[in-house]
Amino acid sequence: MNKIDVISVGDVVTDAFIRLFEDKAHVYANEQGDWLAMPYGTKVPFEHSEVIEAVGNASNAAVSFARLGLKSAFMTNVGEDKYGRDIIRELHKNKVNTCFVRINADKISNYHFVLWYKEERTILIKHEEYDYYWPHLHPKEIPSWLYFSSIAKNSLDFHDDLADWLEQHSDVKLALQPGTFQIEFGAKRLHRLYKRTDILLLNREEAVLVGGGDHKDVNNLIDHLHALGPKIVVITDGHDGAYASDGSVRFKMPPYPDPKPPFERTGAGDAFSSTFVAEIIKGNTIEGALQFAPINSMNVVQYVGARKGLLSHNELEELLKKAPAWYKPTSF
Repeated sequence: MNKIDVISVGDVVTDAFIRLFEDKAHVYANEQGDWLAMPYGTKVPFEHSEVIEAVGNASNAAVSFARLGLKSAFMTNVGEDKYGRDIIRELHKNKVNTCFVRINADKISNYHFVLWYKEERTILIKHEEYDYYWPHLHPKEIPSWLYFSSIAKNSLDFHDDLADWLEQHSDVKLALQPGTFQIEFGAKRLHRLYKRTDILLLNREEAVLVGGGDHKDVNNLIDHLHALGPKIVVITDGHDGAYASDGSVRFKMPPYPDPKPPFERTGAGDAFSSTFVAEIIKGNTIEGALQFAPINSMNVVQYVGARKGLLSHNELEELLKKAPAWYKPTSF
């Protein structure tokens, strides 16, 4: 086996996108945020549906890494069912090593429904509870990097197993993109992983939940996150771009200009995060990684799902050459 550059770790899912007619639903806002509303107790027509296999934060990253030229593997769980077989086949098609995919007898694979309204989506989720455990890796299977992201709620002990393994393999670097349940576990409970993290990737709202800083003050958010131990902190901020810090220098990066309005936003954050990590793995600087990451994010939202719009490194370079003069990181 050739040396694996990066193993992505986390859950995998099949997404069934249901495109809603714009006149059959409504978005309204209250003090709790934006809500999607549809007629209750009736039949609601939809425009069309589209099923996309092998998605989820870690799976999206694994495919992105492979497309960017890295030797990418994926550690996950599927059920012993048709959806599990389809997921494995799709990963193979995208040149992701599936030797760490565990097939669970008498279990079903994760299958989510995505209500797609205009360019946004609301996802109906249910995580199957697999028996999570960190496997024994042969020395030839040990990667240079791990990319750890969203995983089910019953996986807390798995995080401890992973922390134990990382302490025994100090040369393996960790990129951490916490999912919903990992954020709920709390930074104190997962302090060993945060302390061991080389790159921590969060959006602005998640940064507040993890680090406890001031949402209005990016510098304060970064300070709180670095205090947990990560060497590099990356915070994405939607239309306002992204921020990155290595503890001594800090940069703000604007979004890459959209060629047209976004079609569907699923996977934009995963595309940004995985591209940033891929560039660091390949030896790029923080400034360089920040220039590539928004391009992949921009292109993903021009398509349905998190994978179709992912670009190769050469395609990213071509679009970077066409970027306007203002498209560059600035220190702050």
